[in-house]
Amino acid sequence: MTEPAPTSDLVTIEVHDQIATVTLNRPEARNALSGALISALRRAVRWAQTEDSVDVIVLTGADPAFCAGLDLKELGAGSTTLTDTKPTEATPVAERGPLPPGPKPVIGAVNGAAITGGFELALACDFLVASERARFADTHARVGIQPWWGLTVLLPQAIGLRRAREMSATGNFLDARTALEWGLVNHVVPHDELIPFTHGLAADIASSDQAAVRQIYATYRAGSLATGADAWLIESDAAEAWQGRGLDAAEIERRRAAVVDRGRTQLG
Repeated sequence: MTEPAPTSDLVTIEVHDQIATVTLNRPEARNALSGALISALRRAVRWAQTEDSVDVIVLTGADPAFCAGLDLKELGAGSTTLTDTKPTEATPVAERGPLPPGPKPVIGAVNGAAITGGFELALACDFLVASERARFADTHARVGIQPWWGLTVLLPQAIGLRRAREMSATGNFLDARTALEWGLVNHVVPHDELIPFTHGLAADIASSDQAAVRQIYATYRAGSLATGADAWLIESDAAEAWQGRGLDAAEIERRRAAVVDRGRTQLG
């Protein structure tokens, strides 16, 4: 490792087989986001994004919840850490969301309720796997606050504008199966299988060419900030630069054959 993982009672980090599992560890408060927890989470993810022994990050919560949102007790006490929406040296524009940006995939393993700020935390992941116990809700309007971690951008991207408006205006909860039907999550699995299943997907990612994965993810990020026409150009420019370095035909053929064999194994 380039440097030791940051230690905290609020956020734990375990690394095995190129996978870093980052766990919110405040179960007595349903992993509500205090200022201290947010700081510990950002330190953990920033470390994993730069650590050579990590290719994929899995983000989850200690049961029974994924994250119940902002700590309303701390918010009600007047904490500016939880309400300041202005860019600062600690959280510049590029880091406005709950997770520091980085080149590596982040999979959210949603083990329980993901509410308001916790919902935004889930949306900040690249994709989601849900336990059958997972629940999702945007209760910003019911609490009387506004989202500032990208919910009004990311939620419509995930489920469509009309459904996003419904969730935000009603504050109603979405169960795991409906979240799957709406495209919010990629998979729903039995609760006890959540982490093993998610680690299996992470292992699939870790077995890919990491430089290629990170370039594709960078292209997704750049394209998401552009219009449709410009996004096509961003992708073609990235491909031209990548292919322009030269390709090893024999290595590509070897990998193609491995992909065919893998497909036969996966699909029977």
